[in-house]
Amino acid sequence: MQIHVVKSKIHRVKCTGADLNYIGSITIDQDLMDAANIIEGEKVQIVNNNNGERLETYAIPGPRNSGEITLNGAAARRVAKGDVLILITYAIMDLEEAKVFKPSLVFPDEETNLLN
Repeated sequence: MQIHVVKSKIHRVKCTGADLNYIGSITIDQDLMDAANIIEGEKVQIVNNNNGERLETYAIPGPRNSGEITLNGAAARRVAKGDVLILITYAIMDLEEAKVFKPSLVFPDEETNLLN
């Protein structure tokens, strides 16, 4: 049996932008992606603490040490600049592997989105 488990989580970052005219995705500071073990093109679930929205898109890297968290394309309609977001990725694993797996959990500075 295989199950879905949390692979990575970036907890409580502020949305820095929403670009409706971009082709899609979420732009995430490359330092945050590295710390959370998220790769370019990986599926990301976005949880918006301000309005309860949950949506999925894919990650693209933003400039390092920028704190950038920008929702692009249609997803831009589901957030506002300054909203507090949780970014989550999942992996499919065998049950026994999942029992010992440890996800990458990142808790950046809530004001700047930078790593402490």
